[in-house]
Amino acid sequence: MLDDALLSGDHRRLLVGGEWRDASGGGTFEVLDPADESLLATVADATVDDSVAALDAAVAAQADWARTPPRERSEILRATFDAVTAQTDRFAELMSLEMGKPLGEARGEVAYGMEFVRWFAEEAVRISGRWMTAPAGGTRLLTVPKPVGPCLLITPWNFPLAMGTRKIGPAIAAGCTMVVKPAPATPLTMLALAEVLGECGLPPGVLNVVPTTSDKDMSVRLQDDPRLRKVSFTGSTAVGRTLVRQSADHLQRVSMELGGNAPFLVFEDADLDAAVDGLMAAKMRNMGQACTAANRIMVHSSIAEEFSRRVAERMGALTVGRGQDDGVDIGPLVNRAAVDKVADLVADAVSAGAEVLVGGDRPDGPGYFYPPTVLRGVPVEARITREEVFGPVAAITTFETEDEAVERANDTEYGLSSYAFTNDVARTIRLAERLEYGMLGANAGLVSNPAAPFGGLKESGYGREGGFEGIEEYLETTYVVIPVD
Repeated sequence: MLDDALLSGDHRRLLVGGEWRDASGGGTFEVLDPADESLLATVADATVDDSVAALDAAVAAQADWARTPPRERSEILRATFDAVTAQTDRFAELMSLEMGKPLGEARGEVAYGMEFVRWFAEEAVRISGRWMTAPAGGTRLLTVPKPVGPCLLITPWNFPLAMGTRKIGPAIAAGCTMVVKPAPATPLTMLALAEVLGECGLPPGVLNVVPTTSDKDMSVRLQDDPRLRKVSFTGSTAVGRTLVRQSADHLQRVSMELGGNAPFLVFEDADLDAAVDGLMAAKMRNMGQACTAANRIMVHSSIAEEFSRRVAERMGALTVGRGQDDGVDIGPLVNRAAVDKVADLVADAVSAGAEVLVGGDRPDGPGYFYPPTVLRGVPVEARITREEVFGPVAAITTFETEDEAVERANDTEYGLSSYAFTNDVARTIRLAERLEYGMLGANAGLVSNPAAPFGGLKESGYGREGGFEGIEEYLETTYVVIPVD
């Protein structure tokens, strides 16, 4: 069973300047188990004043942290990787309880999230500028990378650990201090991670965690402070637009990882077994609650019937239940509103003429469950072809030509992930050049990798997390000219 310490004590409080404390107004909010709607914990509800105190602490710690040798920053990250990895089961159960995902998938998130920590532990000691002779001679040109400064990091509920580590990891590696605001639906994992980071040597004030239900008020106040130099946000496009507007007054650096509406293209020459496996990975990770989830499944008409049959067979075999129970493949969605939205989109598609091959019936009883569902023959005018589903629903349409597939795939304001299954190498190259997306899974249903630059185009945001590019989001460049003649 889960150690009660992860649901009580300091893990329900704010972390400001290295101290665990209650919210200044004494307020709390409830964290519920989405499997049965029972109370997991009450957590301190930070006020705007608490967020300012957290920024004060980050500002106070910034200069010393920026001067900390890269090797020391690297070793703190590496120690955190080892410590959390050793506690994989505890962190996985905590995530499963507050977010709903099955334990096996939660363990996978611990491994995935810690790879960002390990990657940026290695990048911390490789930050470098350049030195060159000016083309005209007479001077030398030097570039000096420096940390951006205090950052506001806003993380979503769907990956409580990994979405935090892929922001915290590069910030620590670059020498930035932070105010972290986790999603109120899933704050417990972030608070537990913060404690481990402190135990592994992270100095007070470098990382401050302020869970709150006053998201808007907090972001407005902090972005109005010229001491805040960067905002990194993962979440909806609507909120991302607001944060970008608010960044303008003080020209804060921003990284936005926003909504998605990923196309999943299956061409007539595809390996169907690989394509079905790829769809299960791209669609059902986290019960479909991922910005990278395959949303618009477009299959060549010549193979659509067989592909749909195989997907329905696989989806129908999945077991739905409480994430901590043995043999469960699909846990609950995050809250009742999420179930309502999925059910509404399915109903709209069916009313427009889509055929339900499996699932589609909302279950009775407690908890926020929705069954794995496959829809075939979804009309292009159905809302589910335009809106992010964020649930375990595969909506299948057909196409006839490559040009049609590309045109429909690009017919969206989003541009995060895309997927294509074909055995034609030339077509794969054409798709990589023509699809308006930041990422393409070519015969692959999983695109996320800590060593690769994660991010999108168009209204899916800008900036990259992970890869060599990820640490650049937390660095500024000073250019120095040195006369030598």
